[in-house]
Amino acid sequence: MESYKDEDFAAQAKSILERYPREQRFALAMMQDFQRKYDYLSQEAIRQIAAYLQIPSGKIYSLATFYKAFSLEKKGKYIIKVCDGTACHVRSSMQILEEIEKLLGIMPGGTTADGRFSLETVKCLGTCALAPVMVINDEYYGSLTAGKVREILKKYGDGGGADEE
Repeated sequence: MESYKDEDFAAQAKSILERYPREQRFALAMMQDFQRKYDYLSQEAIRQIAAYLQIPSGKIYSLATFYKAFSLEKKGKYIIKVCDGTACHVRSSMQILEEIEKLLGIMPGGTTADGRFSLETVKCLGTCALAPVMVINDEYYGSLTAGKVREILKKYGDGGGADEE
């Protein structure tokens, strides 16, 4: 399921690809540029990179699935990462995760139907003193409780008022 607009995508793809020589060593940089532009790597982006480099698209796909930084699916506007490292886990991060799942109706790896939120779990956010912790895009929230999670998500959700950008 491609969400790129064909004519726009063709022009953007050409612009991205032509910044680089036709050498495999630039594949990751090209992939990063597509991801930065579109927030994920579509099948069409993978095909375009492979065609430009004259290599099988499976090679690009294997790179995309090897590196966690790449997403093959469109993510939500707000990406919620819930830490489940040791400090967070012992301070009930799974209860925080369950509250988010209940409020948004999605499981880790999922995106809400309106495209507003994606939910992920991570092994460590490096903020153990604030456990349990979640990050929404680049905003960190610590010492979480179910009540705090509800208030935080209201800021980002419909009618919350903080969504204006």
